[in-house]
Amino acid sequence: MKIVFIRLNMFEHIASDAMKPILFSIIKSLTPPRDDILFLDERAETLPETLDADIIAFSVETYTAKRAYILSKKYRRPGTVIVMGGFHASVMPDEMLLYADSVLIGDAEDTWGDFLEDCRRGAPRPKYRSGECLPLTPVPPVPEIYRHRYYGIGVYQISRGCKFNCEFCSIKTMYKCVRRKSADMIAGELARAPEKILFFVDDNIFYDRESALELFRAIAPLKKKWACQISMDAAADDELLAAMKKAGCFLVLMGFESLSQDSLREIHKAANAMRDYEALIRRIYRHGILIYGTFVLGCDGDGPEVFERTYRFAVKNNISVTNFNPLIPMPGTQTYARMEAEHRLLYKKWWLSDKYRYGETAFVPKGMSPEALRDGCLSIRTRFYSPSCIFKRMLGNPYHLKPLNLFVFLLANFISRREIRHKQGQLLGGILNEADVD
Repeated sequence: MKIVFIRLNMFEHIASDAMKPILFSIIKSLTPPRDDILFLDERAETLPETLDADIIAFSVETYTAKRAYILSKKYRRPGTVIVMGGFHASVMPDEMLLYADSVLIGDAEDTWGDFLEDCRRGAPRPKYRSGECLPLTPVPPVPEIYRHRYYGIGVYQISRGCKFNCEFCSIKTMYKCVRRKSADMIAGELARAPEKILFFVDDNIFYDRESALELFRAIAPLKKKWACQISMDAAADDELLAAMKKAGCFLVLMGFESLSQDSLREIHKAANAMRDYEALIRRIYRHGILIYGTFVLGCDGDGPEVFERTYRFAVKNNISVTNFNPLIPMPGTQTYARMEAEHRLLYKKWWLSDKYRYGETAFVPKGMSPEALRDGCLSIRTRFYSPSCIFKRMLGNPYHLKPLNLFVFLLANFISRREIRHKQGQLLGGILNEADVD
């Protein structure tokens, strides 16, 4: 069979911040050699006007759902099977089946093969549901399937799922438990990795102290340089940070989310409660590790003053890279259910609306207008990535000036600056023109 597998973009323009899609390697390892499969990444290339394939597969996140539906209409031909999977499939499978022949719910490891066999017999089922808590296996490197360099950064995965259950986060909608590869398994996988710089896409690399230290000891001899996501409990442990640095870590992504304890309680951000953020930042920097911090603005206790307060905190502490995001009610989350019950959603399905645009507010905040939340986030994003602020933060932390750190700092900041200008206010996906989704 001839298969085309597409990683979607939110918009039609080429992105400059695309990371190597690990899913391509996973799907390739699950596809029999007799099948001809082509991988396309819309974030890094323009898709063709037509596709000649027996199967067209889309990996779909909520932000790319409308794009998937538009392209499914564009590419559908008699005899072509349209299949969709990804995070959005876990919460909106019936919505997907309005545009797809089949939906893969959950992981691909135990659904993709069954789907292909059913297609071979000419009888694909509407839904394929993955079993929960399946063990993870190594992903063999297949560099020939990637058509773009992605800055030479390798993307790898140690675990799936998160031990926390934040109200606004969609991780639990797909992963009900945390599954981890063994330290020896991931060390073997990384030893075969051609890249010297890696990013671990785990939602939280830190599950517990013992397994984290075992992992860091196992990968330290490989001499790779890597970045990852961690929770605040890991940032409070000097021994752990020292082991991370020794193993090659140069940057950690952390969700600060809010400077308000009330807001942290509202969104169930238990890992951050009562933490001294500035002390944690100083500790991480003492170990020579950079910080990518994320903030969520628009909680019920947030008023117009939240923007300046958050911006000043990020600049004062010379945070290397930052996202200031409006709170988004993602389908399937507690936040979405709460906003829907309180009649605060501005759209039935913001991700399908032909009115909603990237960076806008999808609900009615309690402490400000939707427009104030949108404009406040955009203002501090723009100021944080102004040339003067970039260089002020660069010079404010001596660790920014080390060769690899300096390269990463400047690359991340100027890409972020560019992407803010390109993304803000853009219509997601294009025009779907479905009357019932606003």
